[in-house]
Amino acid sequence: MRLKYVFYGLISSLIAFTPMTAMADETETLRIILTGDHYVLPAKKGRGGFAKLATVVKQEKAGAEHSIFVHSGDAYSPSLMSGILKGAQIVDMLNAVGLDYMVLGNHEWDFGTDILRERIWDSNFPILASNAVDADGLPIDGTVRTAMVNVGSFRVGIMGLVTTNTKDISSPGTDEFLPVVATAKALAKELKGQGANLIVALAHIDVLEDQELIDSGIVDVLLSGHDHYLITWDDGKHVWMEAGEDSEKVAVMDVKMTSYEKRGKKRFKWEADMRMVDTLNVSEDAAVAAKVKGYKDRLSKELDIEIGTTTTELDSRKKTVRYGEATIGNLIADAMREGVGADIGIANGGGIRANKIYEPGTSLTRGDILTELPFGNVVVKLGLTGAQIWEALENGVSQVENGAGRFPQVSGMSFVWNPKAKAGARIVSAKIGGQPLDKGRSYTVATNNYAAGGGDGYKVFKKGKVLIDASGATLLASMVMDYIKAKGTVSPKIEGRIVAQ
Repeated sequence: MRLKYVFYGLISSLIAFTPMTAMADETETLRIILTGDHYVLPAKKGRGGFAKLATVVKQEKAGAEHSIFVHSGDAYSPSLMSGILKGAQIVDMLNAVGLDYMVLGNHEWDFGTDILRERIWDSNFPILASNAVDADGLPIDGTVRTAMVNVGSFRVGIMGLVTTNTKDISSPGTDEFLPVVATAKALAKELKGQGANLIVALAHIDVLEDQELIDSGIVDVLLSGHDHYLITWDDGKHVWMEAGEDSEKVAVMDVKMTSYEKRGKKRFKWEADMRMVDTLNVSEDAAVAAKVKGYKDRLSKELDIEIGTTTTELDSRKKTVRYGEATIGNLIADAMREGVGADIGIANGGGIRANKIYEPGTSLTRGDILTELPFGNVVVKLGLTGAQIWEALENGVSQVENGAGRFPQVSGMSFVWNPKAKAGARIVSAKIGGQPLDKGRSYTVATNNYAAGGGDGYKVFKKGKVLIDASGATLLASMVMDYIKAKGTVSPKIEGRIVAQ
């Protein structure tokens, strides 16, 4: 597999020394088909999924002389299947659909750097990560820095940009992320030196980074992901397109490029037409649908096993677990605390992912829990001072207005906070075991290895004494399943663990 990337590199080097120039009075169109943030295999409520995506890609490519199908990142995780297969099934699907280029997203690092590199080398398409480097400052193994697409006599240069927030919201180990705009500026100059007429950024960056990049004027076309928005934006000089999630809608852009002569000089102009293809009434590609079914059948026997019943409603919707006390958050934090015998448990709300409601009386299955906790995290035990726990709570509520995943679901403790106060000074009071938190005392804390490593801004956890490390820890999903199975029936309630003043 490594030989193919050597081939890409050789071809790119040869092209760099033989730039092509568009002839006068020529017009060509490049069709760009965009997906991103695609985690699940089958359709949801009739939309999306890989079998429908495959049909759209085939139809759109058949209608264009020049086309590329690109992915704006976040593929390997999170999902029910990824919790078990660690994204291998997604790479299989992207290979089958025929992806042309992909940029790495923050979730590509969810299972660590070794799994990331395995998935890159399993891919039959170039993967870009222009601003991501390893501990030696070199490109991530297997990735390419840039790509060049020939469209007739025109040349389209492509870079891949990853959000710098990946360091805090995933598990990149020693991998580093260079500034987005500075990297884009250097690469745009490099690509233009290779004869690029049009500069494209395939990016997995947040909306603020998107806007900063657009405002810089460095790139002509921004194809982005990460925020799950549906975006078609054109100011007459630059265009920006984003395709939502799970290919429920597939974004398509036709870029018309024209060369012409004016006053004895060769000129270049371009314009873009953007649209969203709704997959609701799109038929599924039979071959890809068969692959999807194979994966579902492979997992169903294990995942459909019932482990217990909830007598109260469990609500894992984003607007619940990232904004206040949630019954499912209490359940998970209780299982963590009991599982390692800690004084308190703290779970980041962003790690709870199914976005659904379980009615009272619902029988819970292994699949339910793995869907809620898809990241493959383990439960670690730390020793922290009361002052450090207070700092952790401040971090947890510091970005609630943005719906940040760091919002804490807790066990063995309670706290009062003021959402109107300045971030960093929002915690009003806290109790552990029914007694006021003592900032000078030491407590034991159960949390997941992602937060313990500083994820979601919990950098204070890295200062704690490690009592159970990741190498000796139990899978979080397994701990929750064992907790429910042992009880048979669970009845978590809202009980004032988290109170907004």
